[in-house]
Amino acid sequence: MIIEIPRGSFLKKGITERIDFVSPFPSPFNYGAVPHLVGLDGDLLDAVVLGPRLRRGTRVEVNVLGAVGLTDRDVYDDKLVCSHWPLRASQRLLVLYFFHFYARCKRLLNFYRGRRGLTRCEGWGDAHAAIARARPRDDTWEGPTVPF
Repeated sequence: MIIEIPRGSFLKKGITERIDFVSPFPSPFNYGAVPHLVGLDGDLLDAVVLGPRLRRGTRVEVNVLGAVGLTDRDVYDDKLVCSHWPLRASQRLLVLYFFHFYARCKRLLNFYRGRRGLTRCEGWGDAHAAIARARPRDDTWEGPTVPF
């Protein structure tokens, strides 16, 4: 995967270099995407990497240990959860708490931007199922089809 948002960063900027938004809180994880897979929202398949801060643009191979589902404006999207080490129960809870909080913040942002639809964290899911829902990225992909 490739890191788009280093742990501790406030700026959400995707692989297309477009700023999606500025967060009111720092990211507790390295956040990025799998560059060869496209998720259900039309953007690259999202992933978080637990562990120390990694520079933006860093490519890293890590174990995929699970996934969290997030619905944003009625569009379901998977977030892979990755680490070099097995997840502790406390880390798993932290990931879930983060995405529940993230969904609340996105709901407020969507309301402010006048964008309707359900936004919520769907909970923990299976990594293999999340990857199976993604499609391979081809040469025609130009970025997300859903505006952030």
